[in-house]
Amino acid sequence: MDDNRDTLVAGPISMSIALTASSQVGKFYVFEGIDGSGKSTVSKLFAERLAKSGRPVEWTAEPTSGWIGEQVRRANKEARSDFAETLLYVADRAEHSAQIRAWLDDGRDVVCDRYEGSTLAYQSVTLRPHLGPKALEWLRTINAPFVLHPDVTFLLRIDPETAMSRVSKRGEAEKFEKVSFLRKVAAMYDRLAVEDLSYVVIDASKDLDEVLEAALSHLPR
Repeated sequence: MDDNRDTLVAGPISMSIALTASSQVGKFYVFEGIDGSGKSTVSKLFAERLAKSGRPVEWTAEPTSGWIGEQVRRANKEARSDFAETLLYVADRAEHSAQIRAWLDDGRDVVCDRYEGSTLAYQSVTLRPHLGPKALEWLRTINAPFVLHPDVTFLLRIDPETAMSRVSKRGEAEKFEKVSFLRKVAAMYDRLAVEDLSYVVIDASKDLDEVLEAALSHLPR
């Protein structure tokens, strides 16, 4: 890959910004939050700023654009079983994690829009009618063999009503984009932020520049 060239990497949704070679293991940054929190936009800008600082960076997202990720999107619309849909998310992450590990071992920083936290937050709510309070622990268990621990997980916190007003501007709401559901997901994210020391909570109701700068302030100096 030539220096200073942006490329798209096949498989996971990925924006590769290659600048300099590095023999050090890369850093893993994850952006989490409910729909409408702005994490996709902020994570891309964050990756661009990292690249400008001279770091080799990969921007990626879940669900991926690989074959399992495509099945996740199909399941969002067609799955009859909440477990089938959940297991597709997990399978997609298993494959994605192998790619992320390769990037990190190659000395590249990785910025990921959604990772394990999304499954723990969203699917624990979805599976609560089936598994009750055990849903979260079951999800952690099935992710544990392959999941990578981020250096920093940025949780973009926003009121669900405000988030939905943003989502409504995009057009028709998707499956998980309902205020009542997102309230429960937001509460689960708050729990994860207490239990996982990698989490950094950022007020996503602020202007985009302020949100981005808040995230950038947590980079190593």
